[in-house]
Amino acid sequence: MNLASATSSRRTALAAAVLATGLLGVLAPAPAAAHGTVITPETRNYGCLQRWGSGEPSESQDPMCYRTFQENPNAISAWKAVYANNTGDNYKQAIPNGQICSAGGQGETNYGALDRPGPWTTTSLGSDFTVDLYDEAQHGADWLEIYVTKQGFDPQTQPIGWGDLELVQKTGRYPYQSHYVADVSTSGYSGRHVVVTVWKASHMDQKYFLCSDVTFN
Repeated sequence: MNLASATSSRRTALAAAVLATGLLGVLAPAPAAAHGTVITPETRNYGCLQRWGSGEPSESQDPMCYRTFQENPNAISAWKAVYANNTGDNYKQAIPNGQICSAGGQGETNYGALDRPGPWTTTSLGSDFTVDLYDEAQHGADWLEIYVTKQGFDPQTQPIGWGDLELVQKTGRYPYQSHYVADVSTSGYSGRHVVVTVWKASHMDQKYFLCSDVTFN
């Protein structure tokens, strides 16, 4: 084979390899651990991650994150997998009272610490606020249902049940993208509350249960 033919063959082989790699990147499914969470207002474990990274939280500064880390560090590091599969339309029957923030124990790790009442760090909100859900895997969303704990409910001492929540927003469908943003308008809330976002992913019957501690000003 002459030099020109050899060079041409190498270029053809290289182009084929690049094309195959590109197609593999397009066709390969997202990693199983790639899911998502509400980043504004921060969910309980995502907030712990933002404040402390992979290190041990300070017990005096952040007692709930510290307790979560002691019970199961994966509940913080695996911040994007608080979901339950195959709950159907009546998901409130599938997820018990007192286990809403852990998706009824059906996620990819033990998120039980996220159900604990206590002085979780809060995000300050006005009566109108925005929920920003980051979907790393771009699963899509059939809908988001956004709840707020009732006025008078104390998340520092009481576990959250479905009867403690008021639905303040239900969205329509979102396409496969990285962020689902919902504007929420409320009235009558003041003080400490929990915003609970239920995200119905589009790729399968998979619902996420995402608890964000807030203070309404």
